[in-house]
Amino acid sequence: MRVNKLWTTCENVVNKSGCGQFLIYALREVNSRQLCIIDKDADFIRVLDKMAEAAGWRRRIFGTAPQVDQLASMRLDALVVDIDALGSQGWEFLELVSGFLPDLGVIVCTGGGSVKHRVRALNLGVDDWMTKPCHPEEVLARVEAVTRRLARGRANKDVGTLVVGEVEIKPDQYQAFVEGRSIELTRREFELFHLLATAGGQVVERHEIYKSVWGFEMAHGDRSIDVYVRKLRKKLHRNSPGWNYIHTHFGIGYRLHAESASELRKLQETEDESVSPEVDDQQLAPRLDKPPRKAAKP
Repeated sequence: MRVNKLWTTCENVVNKSGCGQFLIYALREVNSRQLCIIDKDADFIRVLDKMAEAAGWRRRIFGTAPQVDQLASMRLDALVVDIDALGSQGWEFLELVSGFLPDLGVIVCTGGGSVKHRVRALNLGVDDWMTKPCHPEEVLARVEAVTRRLARGRANKDVGTLVVGEVEIKPDQYQAFVEGRSIELTRREFELFHLLATAGGQVVERHEIYKSVWGFEMAHGDRSIDVYVRKLRKKLHRNSPGWNYIHTHFGIGYRLHAESASELRKLQETEDESVSPEVDDQQLAPRLDKPPRKAAKP
């Protein structure tokens, strides 16, 4: 409510000052964040809805899964979904949303769920997972954190197309291409690849990758990064087999540097030619300490 009152006050000031419709449009854009909630818990929805309204969010609430194209038409910034409310279609819905709406922040808020379930959701492209019972205030804080991270990612689109080896990275399309063909990266794969590509050939540490791409600190023993790097390498090798892109720095992280196979072969050949075999000086020196052997008599 406070944000809505502030908006009304600002609009009145703009109208009285005669600053024009441009400023009013800008203020409305700030106040137009869209949140979708898919849940069947009436009490939870009621509290979260009030808190989101007070924080300036416009809300859409569903008890069942809407069509993905319907979600796209809402121009959402974030989605809070209880997959238990969707029944057997829950996982399929998450996969569709993550694939077709890469700019949408997705937070799963559901009862139970094992480590296997959480990892599966994160690998599909979900941005965060919360286990009920949880307080709606924390849910909203997670929503804000996810949307901030995605906003930083959208800002990186201004960098324009990046070229690494044979690969063109296009942030505005969340995709990478080789000779015009899409590598078909998922959103998470693209974010990881783009992060490494913008590091200027420097090593990006594992905890930094996790925080930048997944949005929170890396859990002890989590191997999600290694899984995604392996997937990336396979897709890069399939589309650009003559190049080596991602280099592992064991115990530290990963580095992106394009090296063609031909260049590596030439470098290896040069190194082989420059290294002469070591010769034992004693093999060249005359053996003066022992007399020469006498020829055997017939």
